[in-house]
Amino acid sequence: MAGFKDIKPRWQKGESGNPSGRPKGSKNRSTIARKWLETEIKSKHPISGEEITITLEDQITLSIIKKASKGDVSAYRALQDSGYGTAKETIDFKSDGAGINIEELMLAMRKSGIK
Repeated sequence: MAGFKDIKPRWQKGESGNPSGRPKGSKNRSTIARKWLETEIKSKHPISGEEITITLEDQITLSIIKKASKGDVSAYRALQDSGYGTAKETIDFKSDGAGINIEELMLAMRKSGIK
């Protein structure tokens, strides 16, 4: 059985594995999405109801705000993540000699399969 080092690539060093590649000047998906999100549209303001000219991105954001204001937890979470970043799960260990030995706790957790 050949080892990984024995496997020869199908192309030479300095040669591309995909010589055609993506055509020059073609746009990636994020560029196209930003273009359409920046498109201005005439629309009713989802909160006030007045006719306004607004970007599609702003329209979507205001619609999410409206849903969140009516109690939609998923919409609220999306707004929080967009505005403040996704919350990181943290554990704050504070021990003032209350009898918790963190090292022993971590060792016991590892032994029981908890990572």
